[in-house]
Amino acid sequence: MIAVNDPAGTGIQFCRAVNRHSPHTCRMVTLETRYNHCWDKDLHLPDLGPEGLDELRALLASSDVFHFHMTADEDLALGPFSPREFIKGKAVVHHHHGHPDFRGDPDKYRRKYARLGRRNLLVSTPDLLRLLPEAMWMPNLVPLDEPGYRPLDRDWQGPLRIAHSPTRKELKNTGDLLAAIGVLRSRGLDLDLELIDDAPHAECLARKQRCHVLFDHMQGYYGVSSLEGMSQGLAVIAGLSDWCREKIAEFAGTDELPWLEARDRAELVLRLRELCADRELCAQAGRRGREFMVGRWSDARLAMRLADFYQRL
Repeated sequence: MIAVNDPAGTGIQFCRAVNRHSPHTCRMVTLETRYNHCWDKDLHLPDLGPEGLDELRALLASSDVFHFHMTADEDLALGPFSPREFIKGKAVVHHHHGHPDFRGDPDKYRRKYARLGRRNLLVSTPDLLRLLPEAMWMPNLVPLDEPGYRPLDRDWQGPLRIAHSPTRKELKNTGDLLAAIGVLRSRGLDLDLELIDDAPHAECLARKQRCHVLFDHMQGYYGVSSLEGMSQGLAVIAGLSDWCREKIAEFAGTDELPWLEARDRAELVLRLRELCADRELCAQAGRRGREFMVGRWSDARLAMRLADFYQRL
């Protein structure tokens, strides 16, 4: 796997899951660190000394698949190396995660892949299939059984604690959430907001884990934050489009999806009011989310989905 930076830590999670749950060996090369989230790394160019560069060269030469994330391609400079030098005989995968350049001009990428005869295309969320219909949806995963992703015994007394971890507030309906909480507080409801901004990922997980509810966003799709929250047994609110719900149901094999619906500010106020008034309803939503992740969205299942995709290349 090759990326400029690892989008939301999803690449390293897939890399580890493939190594853990499949017969294949996966490594991940990254060039940059963005934000302050301290994602785990594998082969991170700024950290590599001479021995690390020797290892990277050997891996570029011996790999069967080059799996490019986001806008990376064979012309990306990996220190002194270029994947183009080693690409002959490799299967090539392009995996899109909603980078602004891709969302702004998906046809640029479609034309490029058509010109190069590239057909091994992946997207990380169902909404991106509208932009790259030739692709296959490869859902992101979280390691369900690692301590940070497991449910905790929560104190249900006192305020309803709501987690929200926007990388970019303007894209994650943070203003709508703040306004909804303000409306409910003005009506006498007891809510606390855990707004997690620019924190290391381990800290982010720990702060979410202590909450009751997670608000993802209302952009029509879900983020990795949704998967983390459901794995932790939180009631997760997001505004999924009908298209997104349909594709998730196809993948999961059930129409009973655990996301609590809120597509606008008024619906968000309603959802939060319901959860604050009925803590058992909130707890049940969290249990359904965890059961859904274990039964329908496990890291083992997703690792084998990617491994099967590789084997067909």
